[in-house]
Amino acid sequence: MSLTPVDLAVLPIYAVVIFGLAQFVSREKTGHRKDSAGYFLAGRSLPWWAIGASLVAANISAEQIIGMSGSGYAIGLAIASYEWMGALTLLIVGKFFVPIFLKSGIYTMPQFLEQRYGPSVRSLMAVFWLGVYVFVNLTSILWLGSLAIHTVTGVDQMYALVAIGGFALTYQLYGGLKAVALTDIVQVALLVTGGLIIAYMSLDRIAGGAGAWHGFHLLLAQFPEKFNLILTSDNPNYAQLPGISVLIGGMWIMNLSYWGFNQYIIQRALAARDLKAAQTGIAFAAYLKLLMPVIVVLPGLAALVLVPHLARPDEAYPEMMTLLPAGFKGLVFAALIAAIVASLASKINSTATIFTLDVYAHLNKAASQSHLVAVGRITAVVAVALAVVTARPLLGRFDQAFQYIQEFTGFFTPGIVVIFLLGMFWKQATSAAALTAAIGSAVLSLMFKLGWPALPFMDRVGIVFLLTLAAAVAVSLVWPQPEQRCPVSLEGVRYATPPAFNLASTGVIVILIALYATWW
Repeated sequence: MSLTPVDLAVLPIYAVVIFGLAQFVSREKTGHRKDSAGYFLAGRSLPWWAIGASLVAANISAEQIIGMSGSGYAIGLAIASYEWMGALTLLIVGKFFVPIFLKSGIYTMPQFLEQRYGPSVRSLMAVFWLGVYVFVNLTSILWLGSLAIHTVTGVDQMYALVAIGGFALTYQLYGGLKAVALTDIVQVALLVTGGLIIAYMSLDRIAGGAGAWHGFHLLLAQFPEKFNLILTSDNPNYAQLPGISVLIGGMWIMNLSYWGFNQYIIQRALAARDLKAAQTGIAFAAYLKLLMPVIVVLPGLAALVLVPHLARPDEAYPEMMTLLPAGFKGLVFAALIAAIVASLASKINSTATIFTLDVYAHLNKAASQSHLVAVGRITAVVAVALAVVTARPLLGRFDQAFQYIQEFTGFFTPGIVVIFLLGMFWKQATSAAALTAAIGSAVLSLMFKLGWPALPFMDRVGIVFLLTLAAAVAVSLVWPQPEQRCPVSLEGVRYATPPAFNLASTGVIVILIALYATWW
């Protein structure tokens, strides 16, 4: 896709604004040096709007935008359940999980596991998450993001990979989480604006200039089967979205793990100035999640009419971009870059946080605050360098890298959810039970994958969760822990939420009921 000089002019403006804003918002008062709380948790001072925007910016990247548009083209509106059920999951996290985490005073998810189960579980999960963040998350965003840039512009993919990795690293290297979170409001605004532009113009073109609403009705009339939110068993895409399981099955396990126990997501809530700010920000993020299918799925659906014979579904979003006039094309492309950079920066910061506080600080307990911040910055550089070097060897041979990534993380997701849910809400859970859940999840998932390959991925996650939960409970009851050295006390934790959060939650639930009642 050719970009005009007007389009290209948008990119340096975006880069300068984001970099300058990141340095401005993360500056320190004269004579003050950043400590670990300031660098890794933004001094626990984030306002609600920064939390909400940063949650979504950390979540949405090139693989979501291009991948979900492609799924919209191939599967239909049903793929929107990932976003819409994620909005409902956020409300549960805000009401029941965040109060516990904030009362515990933790910096990281492994730190919570040590408080609850002891150092062995913390060490195991810290190493696991570091491996996933560097060799799965960072590599996937770099590879798929650079592939998106190459597809749109023709720039050599390795140049694009190094460029986005370097920019995401440098703009947040000095300021840490504060630089990431306080610039994410700009990133999300650009993402939403660009997404709405491409959705509107795509639908308007279907209508021949008669407006997006008319175009939407023409699209619905021509492809009614693509607007079923719940797929039936005879649908060729049932294995990817197995019917009612998106509402009551394995998708809940994936969402709870991602939104509730994932360091680069929950770190925003841990950095809130207070519980009210955290919960309000989470409610804001839930509404943004409701909006996401308009931005990332509708263009794929529109491509069914405008470019009906694509070689691969993932070409849908780039093809829709080619239809945009000069200037708008550059803005939408900048929005795509913003999604890649914001998500990448979040993973970089969380990788540095876990390594510094859960690994290095335990080995060097005498390290000063300024020394820990320096280690965090060095870790960020090393993590990006490793991801850049390994991205092509790990992902370059896959035609559908995102699906392989989902498959890999799904092996461990059920065990993670079991460990945290039992740790928060069942006093009898033991460290042996936590280790059983972690190992059992991987073993059982592999057994089902090899022994029952036709089982839909989402159903497998749900079944493995139930089996892992039963195993962890049994281990806790058969071999009770004689003394819980670091129990997590729920005493004093308040689950009552402010009226604004309750009203916002009611609105999300009403909207979801209306959506699923309409498109069932």
